[in-house]
Amino acid sequence: MIDRRRFLEGTGTVLLTAAALLALSGPRGLGLGELGFVGQADAQTVDAAKLLEAGPLPDQWLGKEDAPVTIVEYASMTCGHCAHFHATTWPVLKEKYIDTGKVRFVLREFPLDIVAKAAFMLARCSGEGKYYPMVDTLFDNQKNWAFTNNPAQALLAIAKQSGMTEQQFNACLSDAKLAGEIDQSAKRGAELGVDSTPTFFINGKKVPGALSPEDLDKELAPLLGSN
Repeated sequence: MIDRRRFLEGTGTVLLTAAALLALSGPRGLGLGELGFVGQADAQTVDAAKLLEAGPLPDQWLGKEDAPVTIVEYASMTCGHCAHFHATTWPVLKEKYIDTGKVRFVLREFPLDIVAKAAFMLARCSGEGKYYPMVDTLFDNQKNWAFTNNPAQALLAIAKQSGMTEQQFNACLSDAKLAGEIDQSAKRGAELGVDSTPTFFINGKKVPGALSPEDLDKELAPLLGSN
């Protein structure tokens, strides 16, 4: 886990932005225990209506709205298992199930550290239709920003490549309202039984861990039948 000190290893306005963001995270950071999360580790199924209730942030979703299967993923942007899922299974999920109208997919924020929170904030600030492209970029390049000595500067470089100015970057990471909403998203996930990342809910069934393409097919086959 990347600690608060490492995120502060920036310079100039990036340092000021990092300091502002850290002030939003509370005195002890963003770990599950540190935020007082009490996950329901034994919960295996969540009522679909409760799962899809409006949360603190509007869901960013892909696919057909009335698809027969809804997958909700809770992820952390600095989670290596989440990045592995993104690299190996996400392309299959998108091409085979989302783009064909069989699955509606929702990614929800569950940051496990301050850097993951900052990355999710940037994705939320990217603009209409740019949330998933930014998430794709961040996961694809995770090793270049999440585990460096200067993640703040690395995130700024990615933000600029996406068309965001340094001023917009600073404003985004200084947004107290957005920071609080992402915290609430994570707390809501914990209340639903999320205690690790990634955790998936497939039509309400809790499936923790980075699903392989074969695991995904196995989970979806009985729900889709011959579709």
